[in-house]
Amino acid sequence: MYECDYCDVEFSDRDELDEHLDDYDHWAECETCDREFRSIRASHQHMDALGHWKPRIPCETCDKVFLSQAAADQHMNALGHYRNYCKDCDRHFDNENNLRMHRNSKIHRGTNVLCPFCKTAFVTASGLVHHIESGACPQTPVLDRATILRMVQQSDPHGIITNKAIEAPEQTGVQYQATSRAYNGTYWECYICHKFFNTSQALNQHLNSPVHRQKMYHCPNKRSCGKEFVTLAALFNHLESESCGLMRFERVQNIQQGVIDAVINRRVITNF
Repeated sequence: MYECDYCDVEFSDRDELDEHLDDYDHWAECETCDREFRSIRASHQHMDALGHWKPRIPCETCDKVFLSQAAADQHMNALGHYRNYCKDCDRHFDNENNLRMHRNSKIHRGTNVLCPFCKTAFVTASGLVHHIESGACPQTPVLDRATILRMVQQSDPHGIITNKAIEAPEQTGVQYQATSRAYNGTYWECYICHKFFNTSQALNQHLNSPVHRQKMYHCPNKRSCGKEFVTLAALFNHLESESCGLMRFERVQNIQQGVIDAVINRRVITNF
């Protein structure tokens, strides 16, 4: 008996099978040349013998396609064409964001962002701004998040990156302290968001963090982004992530220098 590989119909002789294959175009074809075969097995034997298989393994970056995974790997290794792959470190990452964070880390960027006051070196603009906003700079202990906000607002009269306050401005040097009334018998509870903490110290740290402060900064990409932030460091971190596509990581570092310089010297921010 002769069987059609596509519809499993059986025939008593080859001529009947050939007639069926003609009528229903059930011939098995080579993926490269024009030859046709009575069975899929025969077509596979032909393509194995002559290397006529159609390439199916794509490069993860460019449009090239390869016959085997080994050939594709050889190409991607040579050109660094693996998706989410750092050729310099020979490391793969789960997604594009993780790769970008790696490429923008100390390993590849170094520590070239200097604090204008104590000269401590940082990898990113957001790291430097957090250093100043958190009052960690030994040369400017009087500066904190509230002070920096007021200085930035003075240098940003057109609201390029700052919002108008709708609440009383945050006071410099104010520290919040939880009382015993915040303890519910099991946990220390934030009265604003009702988040639980194991210790009063942890609750106090939460209360004095920016988490419940008014969002006074916004992304300058108002047309397609418009995200708002509590701290200037968070704004720079957003720009460094390139998530809204306003600018590349390298330009953010240059912008930061201009913003800090304008704030320190009380000039208008113009370089966004």
